[in-house]
Amino acid sequence: MHVEIWSDIVCPWCYVGKRRFEAALAEFEQRDEVRVTWRSFELDPQAPSERAVDSATHLAEKYGMTREEAQASQQNLADVAAADGLDMRFDLARGGNTFDAHRLVHLAESLDLQDAMKERLMLAYFTEGERIGDPDVLVRLAREAGLSEDDARDVLATDRYTAEVREDESTATALGIAAVPFFVVDRQMGAAGAHPPDALLDLLRRGWEARPAIDVLATGATCDADGC
Repeated sequence: MHVEIWSDIVCPWCYVGKRRFEAALAEFEQRDEVRVTWRSFELDPQAPSERAVDSATHLAEKYGMTREEAQASQQNLADVAAADGLDMRFDLARGGNTFDAHRLVHLAESLDLQDAMKERLMLAYFTEGERIGDPDVLVRLAREAGLSEDDARDVLATDRYTAEVREDESTATALGIAAVPFFVVDRQMGAAGAHPPDALLDLLRRGWEARPAIDVLATGATCDADGC
């Protein structure tokens, strides 16, 4: 069974959703039969490499609220995240463009290190205050996730995996995905939002039960566990 998860590196609910999905997958009886792919989604494709203001100020400006209201909203979200084992430091987080980070997630996929790369990027942004749009920072994070520093630098110096990121975003549009996180099982059913683990576990079970059976048109000579 294939689970695709559209998310952005700087999306707090995506990080919460990642933890909740991991909890659900750990309880799923057929977890060893599940392949997970992280898909790219940019909440702000026009973002600069690093914003000139902190996250609370940006939130206040974007939604027309006071900085105090923005900080209160962030604290509420941080409290929710803490219940899922996450330490979100919005006082340290400084937004920035995530396109190159997504390209490194695609590089990591080719090396079977995609989840490690995704986790390292989110931890760096939400807990450590790393500049997620800085090439040197991204190279270091890639190395810490187990990728080759040379490979990471080559990706960032070229257009490698640009098409893959754009394809993810185009597919999201075709599927009607306008907000993240968004979980898709075998391109048959999906769930929008950072649902509790029980709800995501139900999605996995329903997806497993909905797998299409193979229509057997004819039966000829075969072998099975009992012989030929």
